[in-house]
Amino acid sequence: MKKHRLLCTVLLAQLGAGTFGQQPSTTAPTPPQQPSSQEIQKPGSEDVVRITTNLVQVDAVVTDKNGKIVTDLKPEEIKILEDGREQKITNFAYYATETVPESARQQKPAAVDKNAPVAPPTRLRPEDVRRTIAIVVDDLGLSFESTHFVQSALKKFVDEQMQPGDLVAIIRTGAGVGALQQFTSDKNQVERAIKAVRWQPSVFGFGCTETFQTAHSDYTVKTNRGGGTGDSAGASTFEDEASRRQRERMEDLNREALTVRTLGTLRYVMRGLQDLPGRKSTVLISDGLPIFSRAGHSDSALDNLQRLVNIANHASVVLYTMDARGVFDATMITAADEVLPNTPGNGGASSESEILAQSRSDSVAESRSGLNYLAAETGGLFIHDTNKLDNGISRALEDQRSYYLIGYRPTEFTRKQGSNFRKLTVKVKRPGLNVRYRHGFFGPTGDPVAPKPQTADSRLYAALASPLAASGVSTRLTAFFGNDQRSGSFMRSLMHIDARDVTFASEPNGWKKLVLDVAAVTFGENGKVVDEFNRTHTIRTAGETLQEILKNGLVYSADIPVKKPGAYQLRMVVRDSASQRVGSASQFIEVPEFKKDNLALSGLVISEANAKGAPALPPNASADAALSPIQSASNLAVRIFHSETVMSYGYLIYNPRLDPQTHKPQLTTQVSIFREGQLMVEGPETPYDIGQQTDLTRLRDDGFFKLNKSTAPGQYVLQITVKDVLPNAKPRTVTQWIDFEVVN
Repeated sequence: MKKHRLLCTVLLAQLGAGTFGQQPSTTAPTPPQQPSSQEIQKPGSEDVVRITTNLVQVDAVVTDKNGKIVTDLKPEEIKILEDGREQKITNFAYYATETVPESARQQKPAAVDKNAPVAPPTRLRPEDVRRTIAIVVDDLGLSFESTHFVQSALKKFVDEQMQPGDLVAIIRTGAGVGALQQFTSDKNQVERAIKAVRWQPSVFGFGCTETFQTAHSDYTVKTNRGGGTGDSAGASTFEDEASRRQRERMEDLNREALTVRTLGTLRYVMRGLQDLPGRKSTVLISDGLPIFSRAGHSDSALDNLQRLVNIANHASVVLYTMDARGVFDATMITAADEVLPNTPGNGGASSESEILAQSRSDSVAESRSGLNYLAAETGGLFIHDTNKLDNGISRALEDQRSYYLIGYRPTEFTRKQGSNFRKLTVKVKRPGLNVRYRHGFFGPTGDPVAPKPQTADSRLYAALASPLAASGVSTRLTAFFGNDQRSGSFMRSLMHIDARDVTFASEPNGWKKLVLDVAAVTFGENGKVVDEFNRTHTIRTAGETLQEILKNGLVYSADIPVKKPGAYQLRMVVRDSASQRVGSASQFIEVPEFKKDNLALSGLVISEANAKGAPALPPNASADAALSPIQSASNLAVRIFHSETVMSYGYLIYNPRLDPQTHKPQLTTQVSIFREGQLMVEGPETPYDIGQQTDLTRLRDDGFFKLNKSTAPGQYVLQITVKDVLPNAKPRTVTQWIDFEVVN
């Protein structure tokens, strides 16, 4: 009880007078219309790029010769041209997106205790999102060397640059839309995604371990081919012409296939970002994205590049591209290069090493063509020749801090161009400044890359595939890990559906009918589908039950078996059959290695305390009959509590080690409460008492706390930390957390 009094005191001081106990249990403003003055604003709902019959807006970044952002330009210092015709500027605003003080950004990160439990993330509301950052790793084409440096740079980005309010996704071109591909503010999840970045040894039959391919005499200038200084033995080492052409053709086809697949991943990201407000950034890290082959430009690759640029510009996404190969030295020859010594050939011809240097320079320039094109056409930066890739990521994010939003009214000439492409040119009259901007747009009357009209089913599955949630129907997903001795591990999902967003059709005798389509898919770390289902549910209701549903909503429950440990992403979609509105939600779930000597926790459940005191993991419900009404918003699936509520929580501890002498576990538990991402309460580590429990492989634990009338409203997180402290054994620590909301 000493522990409970101490924690109670902390709650009294920080949350408002309350009690806590734990007991072992056997159970944006629109820019100015006239360019008379400059406005400095924080982006809100205003689109960065708007292309209509009445307005064209484009964002631009202006820097000085040292690359520092210029913030004091006036409208009269900007000139914008469309297809060479100067336009009259009617909209002009400067937007500043950086909210972290310069002094804070320059501070070195504080030392981190690597053994300390990871703090739980805060559930971000749309208005809390400060930056949306998609980092696309082109692991299809990364060399073994580059993969290592990319992983290190991404880890440093998370440790030192990822900030509260950031939504980050690490997306691999070699993976599907898997568990580690979603946008999240959870650093632990981002780090898992970084660990999943691996070298692809053979993709489409093409791959390499080195940053630059090993040079062979057969593709440098053959000075001793056909006689000269070479002999017959030397000539036999050269590849015959037909074989060389066949090999080069296959290499070109493989490179083109990789390029097209990489661009397909980028289009997927652009489509997902287009519904978010403001200016979004995507960083592409690659060993190259060639447009040209030995036979000339690739129509397929070039067409896909142009389509991608148009999608990015319509979605207000700035593309930053990075060459992961670092500083390039074309003259460097290693022991792996099979070339002749640096000796001139006949007639003063260049040596093989010189030819190799030129060949590699040309090859690198060709491989960079697509990266340079994407950055230039969307107003971003192409970052290359740097061995500090984390600095490159930092430079891209720094570039997103602010921009100018410039708009003009389309002329009659513009309107007559219809859906044709229009070239934009932005010039700054002040000397010594550089400006980056989107180089053009397609007209609003016929976007040549607009998606085809969607059917009802295609909208449902598009919501499942999207990296962002659909909001036509308000939903909230809660998923738990659990393990049963007979059936094994499972994920139990609860999706809350706001009944105010769905349609109840009238029927005779006062009855109402609701038809909902529910689909779910579970992705593994590798992007493969682990499980999926699609059901249609019809509900008929009336009277008090109908009023209860309208007030508190519905909960859809389903169990999904899990055979292997790892990271999973559960995505669920609901569609109102009458209105065709769609809502979706997703959750990242980590299933631990469930074996005898591995300490693990089940999902943590929390709800308003009932007569028995502690909540239980909700019972299983088949996917065919899973919809049910709830009595209040304090239900486990919603977790919204009013002040003066007694809240209870519960969970299971799996596989604790047993003391050889007592045959009992030695565990400690610790309770922490966070508010809006800040630690508010941290209880002491307290020995766990098994009470009368007999199954020592599955130990139950539960507790309770009370919210006082003065408890501040907001977003909270309850975190449980369990440690295995058996003497003469390595300590093991596991954590579990769940969020909840307090309202007045």
